[in-house]
Amino acid sequence: MAGPRDPAERCSCRNTDCVERPLRRLFQGLASAVAACPWPFVLVPLLLSGGLGAGFVFLPQLQANDIEGQFTPTWGPAKAERDFVRQHFPTDDSKRFSAPRLPTEGAYAALIAVATNGTSVLEPAAWAEVLRLNAAVHDAEYERLCARTADGCASPNPLLPRWGDEKPPAPESLRFPVNGSVFLGTALGGVETDGGLVRTARALKLLYYLREDGPEAQDSRQWLERFPHDISSKLAELRLGSIQVSYFTSLSRQQEFEGNTRSVIPLFSVTYFLTISFAIISCLRLSCIRNNTWLASCGVLSSGLAVLSSFGMMLFCGVPFVITVANAPFLILGVGVDDMFIMIASWEQSLRKKDKSNVKSLLAETYAEAALSVTITTLTDVLAFFIGTWTAFPSVRSFCLYTGTAFVFCYVYTLTFFGAVLVLNHKREQGNRHWLTCMRVDVGKDQAENSCLYNACCIGSSSRQPSEPEGEHPMSIFFKKYYGPFVTNKWIKLLMVLLYGAYLGGSIYGCTQIREGIDLRNLANDDSYVIPYYDDDQKYFSTYGPRVMVVITESVDYWNESVRLGIESCVQNLENISYVDRNLSESWLRVYTELARRGLININSKTDFLNRLTILFNSHPSFEWDINKTQDEIEASRFFIQTVNVTSAVDEKNLLNELREAAKQCSIPLLVYHPAFIYYDQYLVIVQNTIQNVVVAAGAMLVVSLLLIPNPLCSLWVTFAIASVVVGVAGFMTFWSVNLDSISMINLVICIGFSVDFSAHISYAFVTSGESSANKRAIEALSLLGYPVLQGAVSTILGVVVLAAANTYIFRTFFKIMFLVILFGGLHGLVFIPVFLTFFGNFGRSPSTKSKKLGLENL
Repeated sequence: MAGPRDPAERCSCRNTDCVERPLRRLFQGLASAVAACPWPFVLVPLLLSGGLGAGFVFLPQLQANDIEGQFTPTWGPAKAERDFVRQHFPTDDSKRFSAPRLPTEGAYAALIAVATNGTSVLEPAAWAEVLRLNAAVHDAEYERLCARTADGCASPNPLLPRWGDEKPPAPESLRFPVNGSVFLGTALGGVETDGGLVRTARALKLLYYLREDGPEAQDSRQWLERFPHDISSKLAELRLGSIQVSYFTSLSRQQEFEGNTRSVIPLFSVTYFLTISFAIISCLRLSCIRNNTWLASCGVLSSGLAVLSSFGMMLFCGVPFVITVANAPFLILGVGVDDMFIMIASWEQSLRKKDKSNVKSLLAETYAEAALSVTITTLTDVLAFFIGTWTAFPSVRSFCLYTGTAFVFCYVYTLTFFGAVLVLNHKREQGNRHWLTCMRVDVGKDQAENSCLYNACCIGSSSRQPSEPEGEHPMSIFFKKYYGPFVTNKWIKLLMVLLYGAYLGGSIYGCTQIREGIDLRNLANDDSYVIPYYDDDQKYFSTYGPRVMVVITESVDYWNESVRLGIESCVQNLENISYVDRNLSESWLRVYTELARRGLININSKTDFLNRLTILFNSHPSFEWDINKTQDEIEASRFFIQTVNVTSAVDEKNLLNELREAAKQCSIPLLVYHPAFIYYDQYLVIVQNTIQNVVVAAGAMLVVSLLLIPNPLCSLWVTFAIASVVVGVAGFMTFWSVNLDSISMINLVICIGFSVDFSAHISYAFVTSGESSANKRAIEALSLLGYPVLQGAVSTILGVVVLAAANTYIFRTFFKIMFLVILFGGLHGLVFIPVFLTFFGNFGRSPSTKSKKLGLENL
C-alpha cells in the first residue's frame, strides 16, 4: 500500500503545483524516450513537415486579399444596408447612370488635374490641356464601355463641354459649390470664391465611370486593369506643362494591396540569415568538440519546420491565406529560437552538475525545468491567438489561426526534434568528435597549451580524460555577479519604481490619444501611383465628404400630411448634424410638396399622390430612381444629404455614429447609407474587439499561470505584466503614428502572449529557487535565465527587424508594434518583475522546491 501523502505534495493556497508536478513527470518520461532512441524523433518531424508542406499546392486558390472582405467587420451594418439599397433601388448604367445613387463605389477611372505654379485650372492654357487629357481617355473602347445617361457617356466632370468647345468657363460666371442645379463641390478643388463666385480653382477631378451591370462588366474590368499603364504612357506623350496629373481606378486599391506580398518575400531569406547567424554566434564555444553550431542551426530549422507544417495543414483545411499571415513566419522564427535558447541554457545547467552522468538523467532534468517553462509560454501564446479568432475581422481570424497552429507545431518540434538533436550532439561530444567533420579528435598533453583559435578549430576536450565541467557562460556570470546585485540594490529598486511610474504615466496618456481605423491609402506601397492621387484628393477635395442616402425602409402613408411632417422633421434632424450642409440636400418629397403648396397638384389622397408622381418625374427625371413604387404603394424611397469637413478617422467615426443615432431616433423607419460606410463600420467594433480579446486572453493567462506556476502571487505578477505591457504598447504606438486598426489589433493579440513569455521565465525561476532571501532568488533567476531571455528578445527583434525596411504600412506596423512588445516585455522580464518580486519575498517561495529537486536526483 502507498504510504501517507507527503504534505509538500498536497494542494494549498501556498502550494499550487497539482498540475505542474504530473507535467514534470510526463516531461521526464518523454525525455527518457527521446534519450533512449533519438533518431525517430528527428526523422518523424522531418517526414511530417514534408507531407503537410504539400498543402502549399492549394495556396494560389486560397489567397484571400479582398480588402472589403478581410478588413471590414463580417457583419457590419453597412453591408446589410447596401443589400437593402441594391434590392429596392436597382441601377441601370446603360441608360440612366447616376454616380451618387450607386450602392457601391462603381467601376471608374479617376484623374485629378492640378494647375502648376500656383495657377488656376480654369485658365486657358491649363484648360486646353485638360481637354487634351480628356480626349486621350475618350478612345473607342471607352466609348463602348462607358456608363451612359440619356445624352450619351456620363460626363467625367460637369464643367467639361460635350461638343468640343475649347473655351474654359468664365470664373466669374461660376457659383460654388452649386452652380444652377449642378453640384461642383467634388468637381473643382482648391477653390477661392468672392461672394459665392469662383475666382480661381487649383484642381479639377475627372471621373470616368464604366458599365458593371451587364455583359460589358468583364470588358470594363480589363479596361480598368490596363488603365494605369495606358494613362502613364499617354501622359508621357501629351507632355503636359500647365497641369500635373495623378490617377486612380476603382481596382487600384485592391491591385496594389495584392502586390504587397511579393514585396516582402525577399525579406524572408535575410531574416533567416540574420537569425541563424545570431543563434550560432550566441552558442559559439572555443572548442571544436563543444561548439554548439549544429544545435543553433537545428533550432532555427525546427522553427522553419513548424511554419511548413502548420501552414500546410491550414491550407489542407481550406483556411484563407491573407496577406497579414505573411508576417507570421518572422514571428514564429523568433519565438522558436527563444525556446531553443531556454532549452540550451537548461541543458548546460544540467551538464554543470557532476552527479548527472548519463544522458537520460541530463535530458530529464532539462525537460523538467525548461519544458515546463516553455509549456507555460507556448500555452499562453496559443491561447492568445485562438482567443484572437473571436473577432469580426476575417484578416485577424486567419492570422491567428495560422500563427496559433504554428506555435503548437513549434512547441512539439522543440520537445521532440530539438530534444533529439541535443542527445545526438551530446553523444558526439562524448565520443570526442569534431563538430563539423564528426571525426574523432585526439588530444595530447602538449597540445593543451596552444592558442584558443587552434583549440576551437583543431582540438577539444576529450571526455575520456579527466576534465573540469564546462564553465558558466560569461553573460550568465555577468547577470549573477554584476547585474543581479545591481538591480536588487535598495536605491536602484526605488529608481526602478520611479521609472515604472513614468512608463505607466506615458502609456496611459498615449492610450487617451489613440487614433482608430485603417487609412485605405496605407494598403498600398509607399511608391505606388495611388499615393499622389490620395494626396491631391485630400488636399483639394476633402471639404465635401460622402453624399449620404437617407432611405425610408418601409411603406408609409406619404399622402398623410402628418407623416410628411414627420419625415421632414427627421431629415431636418439629420441636417442639424455639424457634418451636414443643409443647403445641399436633395429630396423628391420636398419638391413634390412644394408643387402641391403652389396649388399645381393635390397630394392629400393616396390615389392623387401616386398618380401625380409622373408630373414630378417629368420635371426631375432622376427622382424616379429614388422611389420604389408598385401599383398601389411606395415600398421605399430615398433622399440625399451632403456631408462636409470629414477629413479624419475621428470625423468619419463621429459622422457615422451621429447619422445612425439621428436615424434611430426618428419615428419613421430610416437607414443612412454610403459605400464608404462599409469601411467606417470598423470604428464600431475595433475598440470593442480589442478590449474583448485582451481581457479574455488576460483572464485565460491568469488561469494558466495559476495552474502551472507553483505560486499564486507569482501568477498574479505575470498577469500584471500582461496588462502593463499591453497598456504600454497601446500607448506608445500612438507616439509612433500607428492607428488602432485590424492590423495593429493583431499585434496587440501577439502582445498578450509575449508579455507572458519574458515574465513567466523569470517568475518561474524565482519561485522554484532554493535560495534563502528574495534578493538571492532574484539574482539566481537572472543568472539562470537572464541571458536566454535576452537572447530570445534579440532573436525575435532580428526576426522582424527586416520588416522595418518594407515599403508597406502593414509590414512596418508589424515591426513597430513587435519592437515595442519585445522592448517592454524584456524590460518587464529583466527589470521590473525581478524588482517587484523581491518586495514580496516572503510569499515568493515554492514549498515544493526541495521535493522537485529530490525527485530529479532519484532519476
